[in-house]
Amino acid sequence: MGVILRSVTLASPEQLAEQRTSTFRGQSISVTLATIDKDKEASDAMMWINDYFPVLLRVFLVVLFPFSALDKIFNWESAMKQAGPIPLPRAMLIISIVVEFAAPLCIVAGWYDRLAAFILASFCVITAVLFHQFWRYPDVWRFKEGEGLQHFWEFLKNFGLVGGLGLIMLAPETLPLSEVVQNPLASTHVIGPHAGSPIAPLPHR
Repeated sequence: MGVILRSVTLASPEQLAEQRTSTFRGQSISVTLATIDKDKEASDAMMWINDYFPVLLRVFLVVLFPFSALDKIFNWESAMKQAGPIPLPRAMLIISIVVEFAAPLCIVAGWYDRLAAFILASFCVITAVLFHQFWRYPDVWRFKEGEGLQHFWEFLKNFGLVGGLGLIMLAPETLPLSEVVQNPLASTHVIGPHAGSPIAPLPHR
């Protein structure tokens, strides 16, 4: 019975080293490509957030008003009673419904948004002064629970909305969210010719 001998060619140390190097290079390239893909996905996500977060904030600011208009429509008699002794209450109620529907849409869409913000801010001031006269209730100054304190909080909420709407009028351009994330402790000028612009950080010593 014959024995068949097969020759086996052994790789030299240099060839083995080259194979290991090629394998390592391939793994490195794969890791690098995977990292690039992850960075691109993160960059795309941040870009999407930067693009749409400002309009989301506008929705949060004005979402209350259309529901308030719907409440007036579905509870018309109650709204008429709340209008009280103001002149032409029916006409004023219709105007307020139109304002509460139209102005928020303009603000969210960015269409004549400064004028819409001014109208809506004026509406908030008028309703606060006419319908939330907390100063007429003596107990409110002692922060005693009651109708006066409820009017006090509603009055402040209205002027909080005025502040947000004022920023729509005066500072419609928003910073990218990525910049806020990178500099969460940054400060801003609030008065003077540089109002609204960031304060340069102090140099490190």
